[in-house]
Amino acid sequence: MKTIMKKLFTLSMLFVATAIFAQEEATEKKFSISGSVDAYYQTYLTAPDNEGYSFGTAFAGQSGFALGMGNIIASYEGENVGAVLDLVTGPRGEGATFNSDIVDGIVNQAYVYWNVSEGTTLTFGRFNTFLGYEVIAPAANFNYSTSYLFSSGPFSHMGIKADFALSDDFSLMLAITNPWDTNDTSSNGEYALGAQLGYKGQFLNFYYDSGANGGLGFEIDYTGGFDLSDDFFLGINAAYETTSYLYDDDGDLVSDDFANGFYGVALYPQLATSDSFSIGLRGELFGIHAEEGDDLPSVFAATLTGSYTVDNLIIKPEIRLDSWSNNEPFFDNDGATSDNLAAFTLAAIVTF
Repeated sequence: MKTIMKKLFTLSMLFVATAIFAQEEATEKKFSISGSVDAYYQTYLTAPDNEGYSFGTAFAGQSGFALGMGNIIASYEGENVGAVLDLVTGPRGEGATFNSDIVDGIVNQAYVYWNVSEGTTLTFGRFNTFLGYEVIAPAANFNYSTSYLFSSGPFSHMGIKADFALSDDFSLMLAITNPWDTNDTSSNGEYALGAQLGYKGQFLNFYYDSGANGGLGFEIDYTGGFDLSDDFFLGINAAYETTSYLYDDDGDLVSDDFANGFYGVALYPQLATSDSFSIGLRGELFGIHAEEGDDLPSVFAATLTGSYTVDNLIIKPEIRLDSWSNNEPFFDNDGATSDNLAAFTLAAIVTF
């Protein structure tokens, strides 16, 4: 009897300890640190490396050895609320936040969120854009250089958004933010509206501001992709943007009643040849449209990228060729203007 009571007492204490531990674990606040660091080497195949040439898209615009960015993301997750602080530094961080100081930490994202219910989340603060296929952090993109579509849209928004999980397949996001400009500020009392409808990994995005003071105007954007096999994926991005405001090269307003903007489509076929290596192509057609004007410029850009992973290190060799029509924004090796530019890039990214 004494032995039996001892066993029962031991089991009871074990049960109580397990229950207390489970309760503490369920209410435990979670704090985590993550981020990435990247650098690259780039040489132009059709132009000199010492002339400061670039493709004109965001980031990776230097020749020779160059720094991409370093970012540290601190995340707090409570039972129903949380916060994210994403700090970046380096040229890529400078370009993403429109900040000229590349030494001190720059705020890429800083927001709080509240899980109001199982299917509803409110987010308040500065968050990266929902538009487009590509993102700021290079580790999350297959290609190291970025597309014209990504470079032409907003990188981040300052405001509030609500995400709704309508079902297992459908999602909806609604946002009210400051208009998109170089500081994501609203000094004139105007605001922007955003929406995203998602269905099984396919997303239809909408954005609108007045287009005044350098705002984006109206953009509709489709982002998605399909697994064509276990090893082959096809990503898709298409967008159309228009505004009634026209600015000259100095940023001065020319007209407030002149429809103009951009359009484009990009395909991202990607093949995994092994667990550690994949190869992918980005083929993009991007152009300018205007209410008045013929033979407006457009560009076809082809980017072939390999991606080799060793632990947390990603090595990306890349060859890119951009070819414009009705425009000669580049120079060749002889110093003559040219409608095309080719480059080889080797990038290294470590995530943690």
